[in-house]
Amino acid sequence: MKALLPAIENFFSDEHGATAIEYGLISALIAIGCIVAFGVFGSGLQNLFGTTDSGAGGAMRDAAAAIYTKSSPRAPCPAGP
Repeated sequence: MKALLPAIENFFSDEHGATAIEYGLISALIAIGCIVAFGVFGSGLQNLFGTTDSGAGGAMRDAAAAIYTKSSPRAPCPAGP
């Protein structure tokens, strides 16, 4: 019993690994913040970028078609109409 008490005191006074635990807690808080932010702003991002056809994908396709048409007006555009 006498050997157990100093071992317990030594265990609680030892601070090795405390920094790793703190970094783990900070990482967990950042992850929770990201999950909450994506949940709150998710529909807004969907509205901003839209689906592939109507949003950013459609805009890139239209821009590629415009560039391709200017460089070769008679050739068909591979990006579609």
